[in-house]
Amino acid sequence: MTENHRPSSPRRWIIAARPWALPASTMPVVFGTSLAVVIGGARTDVLRFASALLAMVILHSAANMLSDVFDFKRGLDRDVTPVSGAVVRGWLSPAAVTRGAVILFLAGCGIGLALAAMTGTVLLIVGAMGVAVGAGYTLLKYNALGDMAVFLNFGLLGALGAWVVQTRVFSWLPVVWTVPMAMLVIAILHANNWRDIVTDSERRVRTFASVLGDAGSQAYYGFLLFGSLGLVLAFILVPRLVGGPLPALPWTFAIVLLALPKALDLWGRARRRLTPRRPMDFVILDGATAQYNLLFGTLCTFALWLWYFIR
Repeated sequence: MTENHRPSSPRRWIIAARPWALPASTMPVVFGTSLAVVIGGARTDVLRFASALLAMVILHSAANMLSDVFDFKRGLDRDVTPVSGAVVRGWLSPAAVTRGAVILFLAGCGIGLALAAMTGTVLLIVGAMGVAVGAGYTLLKYNALGDMAVFLNFGLLGALGAWVVQTRVFSWLPVVWTVPMAMLVIAILHANNWRDIVTDSERRVRTFASVLGDAGSQAYYGFLLFGSLGLVLAFILVPRLVGGPLPALPWTFAIVLLALPKALDLWGRARRRLTPRRPMDFVILDGATAQYNLLFGTLCTFALWLWYFIR
């Protein structure tokens, strides 16, 4: 792309934040807030919800930008794909994006501190953990711990923080019930790392996908994809059959099975990675998995509110 055809400066910064990845972080906030209202009996504080959502978007964008810079500097991301950021595309310099990421981290932390002042110490602890994991994400990713980082930040901690913002108390419920969605956030990252096994290994970057290898990565992706559906069914049935410390997931969550055809499509893309039906099927598997995660999370949230109105 020539200079004359580059997008405007605001759009370059939007692309630097990789907005297609943001639903992975916003969905746990929406789901955690819904849990607080439907299950926790909280009265919705719209301002706090909007602030929590904004803080998550800002911090996720900052983490994305730092990750892109470090990946570019290590020579990991040099080829432009439909899901590339602004650094790889040559639209912004690594230094500029780094400065932007620092500003966003400070802004996100400022919002988080304001929310903690209104809700208490529990949110401060949850938020501090999230910021620490987000800031160190690239280092964790290079040492096969990226999956754990996104599982915590864009799954468990996101939902728990949203719950605490509304209820002001800690509960294991949003932590446990968000695990299926958190598994799909891992699947997004894993699809990216699986595609990049060869280049990552050449540059001595140790992701969990490179540890597993190609065959192991396929099995792992299938586990994340279908295990999330299986876990929802387990949360519905097991407490009803044998009891347990947490209540059963509302039966309306069986609606997530509507996502099964999309899961089977993604699984087909993964299995046919060497002979894809369309040239970019495996290359953009991470983006397609992100779309599936949004569908899955939307169905979970809808199921929660459907149960609320039926009840």
